[in-house]
Order: sequence, then C-alpha cells, then structure tokens
Amino acid sequence: MNPMPPTDAPTVPESRHPARWWHRLDDGRIQCDLCPRDCKLHEGQRGACFVRMRAGDAMVLTTYGRSSGFCVDPIEKKPLNHFYPGSSVLSFGTAGCNLACKFCQNWDISKSRDMDRLMDQASPQAIAEAALRTGSQSVAFTYNDPVIFAEYAMDVADACRARGVKTVAVTAGYIHAEPRREFFARMDAANVDLKAFTDDFYFKLTGSHLQPVLDTLVYLRHETSVWLEITTLLIPGHNDSDAEITALSQWLRRELGPDVPLHFSAFHPDHKMPDVPATPPATLTRARRIALAEGLHYVYTGNVHDAEGDTTWCPHCHAALIERDWYRIERYRLSPDGRCPDCGTAIAGRFAAQAGQFGRRRIPVVLGG
Repeated sequence: MNPMPPTDAPTVPESRHPARWWHRLDDGRIQCDLCPRDCKLHEGQRGACFVRMRAGDAMVLTTYGRSSGFCVDPIEKKPLNHFYPGSSVLSFGTAGCNLACKFCQNWDISKSRDMDRLMDQASPQAIAEAALRTGSQSVAFTYNDPVIFAEYAMDVADACRARGVKTVAVTAGYIHAEPRREFFARMDAANVDLKAFTDDFYFKLTGSHLQPVLDTLVYLRHETSVWLEITTLLIPGHNDSDAEITALSQWLRRELGPDVPLHFSAFHPDHKMPDVPATPPATLTRARRIALAEGLHYVYTGNVHDAEGDTTWCPHCHAALIERDWYRIERYRLSPDGRCPDCGTAIAGRFAAQAGQFGRRRIPVVLGG
C-alpha cells in the first residue's frame, strides 16, 4: 500500500452501511464471506478487519463514505508503470485491513481501531467530481486494502465510470471468488501485493495464506480485462533468497505470461519488524536480474533511485522506451499505438499517445459530501 497523506480535516462519525457477502450459521452467529478469513460473529463483534461488524442479524460496513484522506499522486506511485504513464491519480483509503502484516508501513491506519482517524467524508459522486476537478485520470483505492470496503469502492467506481474516470485497486488480493468477480468488474487496473512465494511467510508474517492470492492473480490475468501489475516487497532474510525469487518468477511466467509487470520494492524497518534492516539496493538489482533471466519482460525496482530499474525497456530489441526519474517521465518513445519505434514490438499496457507530465508532485485534497 502507498503511504497515507496527512490531513487536518475534522473527524466524522462512524457509518453503518449494509454489507454484502455474509450468511447465518446454525449456531446463531453470522459468517462474513468476503475474504478467506471467514470471520464468525456474535452480536456487536467485528471481523479481523475491524470495519465489518455484526449489528443485529446483519453485517454492516462501518467505514462507508469515510476516508483517511485524499491526495493526488503520480500513477507510478501505486505502482503502475504501464497504465497511462505520467498521469495523475486521486488516491484515498479508509481504515482497517484483513491481513496482519508485521511489516506494514501504514499500520497506524490499516490496523487502527480508532475510527476517529477517518477524517474526510465523501460520497461516491463527490469523489468522482473531485477527480475531474483535480485533472486526475483515475481514482485509486489504496493506503489500506479496498477489499474490506468493497461496497464503498464499488459505488465510487460506478460513479467514476459514469464520468469517464478510471479506477485502480491497490490490494493484497485476499478475497473470495464471488465478491472478487463483482469487485474487479468495476476496476480498470490493479496492483496486487504478492508478498512472498511461501505459505510459511504468509502465515507467520501476514496471518493469511498464499493460495487465495495466487487464485486472484490467475483470475485477473485470464478472466478479466483489468490491467494488472504486481509488487513484491523484499524483506532481508525472509523472502529475498535467489531460490524464492526464482520460484516466484517462474510461476508468474508460467501462469500469467511474461507481460505482467513485476515491481520489486525495498523494505524499511517499521511496525513489528523494526530490527530487520532495510533492503539493500543490490538485493533489488539481483532480484530484477533473476526475474528477467526467467523470461519476464517488464521488471522494476521500487523505493530506491535506480534509473535502469525505473525504465521500461523493449523486450525484443532492448531499447529504452520510457525513462523515469523516480516518478517523473524523462523520455517517452512509444509510438501512438503503444509500440517500440525501433522494432515495432507491441508493449503491454494501457498507453496514451503522449505521456502525462504530472511528475513527482503530491497534492493533498480536501472534499466533503
């Protein structure tokens, strides 16, 4: 997830919006069917995400219409390097998370049980209008996982689509099949965190499991038109071995094909892992080299300054096509139809005739209603 923007907006009260994807159990509890946690709740109890709660004989979403803040970002910050490069995106999140990552960089929001941390209030229509007003080509659900506020995200996406604004989900992909179909039917692009390639890592460091995430990746790649990119945060000593990076790259190449961009990102000490050292830039370079050698066409490095790892290269003739300095587009050489001008190879992605020029700016936005 991307770091949350600060905001000084006033707090707003908790909402209780009817939630979907749950059923009653014979023992009187109700079970949430949104994600593989399958939380079973008595009256007044909340799920592991903390924002989905039993109220009476139904499930409610307590963060509908409430946000931890809005900010206009470069699309590359999500990170999405092949989805209208250089464009701006209106980003927001809510609170809570259905994973329990010990390395979370947004732990004060994603694991917050203080609903007063939600400061901005906005209807789906207000968000779509704010995107148009700020010149944002898309709206991103980020900072925390949009899966847990799916009803709100889907309504925002519908309002955006009606106004010609695209939507982006930045997610861990931990979701059941039925809500997954409905949720991603509203999305134009997604960056999915593939946090590691062992179930042991997922269980011990995130409180979840690997297979549902792999299922989401396969679904997105083969059964939807959603533009997909993947991010793996490399944590020293936990998921950065040559063997694991090789296995991850081989699975992506075999199951998703070579054209799904992969971002290796640098870890920094945070939350419950303050004693683990930051990821050395050399680790990202090594991981990128392994993934390219395994046949992936577009592999990037993140959270470090690395011109080679920021650049989009032609997978056929190896010409530099989109050169970046952090999130700023320095040079854009794609043809109007998204091809390499040197050899004619089609580059996977969603591209405009010209790159956007939003650059590295970050603009907090306050909106209401």
